[in-house]
Amino acid sequence: MHEMGIAIQIINIAKASIPKNLEGVPVERVNIAVGKMSAIVPSSLTFCFDIAIKETPLEGAKLHIEEVPVTLRCKRCNYNWTADQPVFLCEKCQQSEIDILSGRELDIVSIELAQDS
Repeated sequence: MHEMGIAIQIINIAKASIPKNLEGVPVERVNIAVGKMSAIVPSSLTFCFDIAIKETPLEGAKLHIEEVPVTLRCKRCNYNWTADQPVFLCEKCQQSEIDILSGRELDIVSIELAQDS
């Protein structure tokens, strides 16, 4: 399950991103964007994240995953569309020369820290 390795990397990046003056402030949520073509199973990644954060500064944090659709552009007619099936022909002109604009990403969007009360 490669999601465990990905979860560990997300945790390491999140820990390194916390400014020194905010170390010790609890992390409440890590927001990520995952493309539908990224070969990542969101439920598996969440499961692994919840296990891997134990005894780290992120313990208790939630992982929020926004799934990014596969967006394509035809190189011939410049038509853009969102694909929900693994058929990569232009919906408009039926050509197969396309660019993948989104759907392969795995990005940490933000890290939310607890607010002082």
